[in-house]
Amino acid sequence: MLVDDQAMIREGLRMILEAEPDVTVVGEAADGREALDVAERARPDVVLMDIRMPTMDGIEACRRLRDRGELPRVLILTTFDVDEHVFAALEAGASGFLLKDARAEDLIAAIRVVHAGDALLAPSITRRLIAEFGRRPRPDRDQHRWIDELTDRETEVLASIARGRSNAEIAGHLHLGEATVKTHVGRILAKLGARDRVQAVILAYESGLVTPGER
Repeated sequence: MLVDDQAMIREGLRMILEAEPDVTVVGEAADGREALDVAERARPDVVLMDIRMPTMDGIEACRRLRDRGELPRVLILTTFDVDEHVFAALEAGASGFLLKDARAEDLIAAIRVVHAGDALLAPSITRRLIAEFGRRPRPDRDQHRWIDELTDRETEVLASIARGRSNAEIAGHLHLGEATVKTHVGRILAKLGARDRVQAVILAYESGLVTPGER
């Protein structure tokens, strides 16, 4: 589903996406409030969501989709990768970010990444995430007892995810097969009740499992 207040952008996105045999545009919306109505009817798997829109912005729409228990993955469309709303969008349940000037092939790849349940975080976004947690008070670990449910290996994998490593990089770092890492990631998300890697990263920092600046 395409959500943007500029009809020309929605039209351009639709043309790109409908050229792909395995992608179908099931709906469009010009603001967040309309997006909630369209999502309820169309049941999209992935939502391309602009942040700055009238009536209701993309962050609030993302938050309401999450609170309603809707299942679509939300890929935020933004003009700048240093958008001041990045962290708020992640906390609202977004699965990743894509610059509006991205190439068509990057757009398609991004949709497939978040549809598969993975997250799309550029290094600059990860740095902002870490910086945000660096400004916060030290967490109360007693509020995050789920840490005790992770095995030692799962804890290592989660820490690597929080440091921005891909599955391939984690495999090399921990001397594991990539398929094994993928299995660990799946178990971690299940134990945390997290929808994707973005939420897992947030929980890792909120719990104090990983701290900004730690190597």
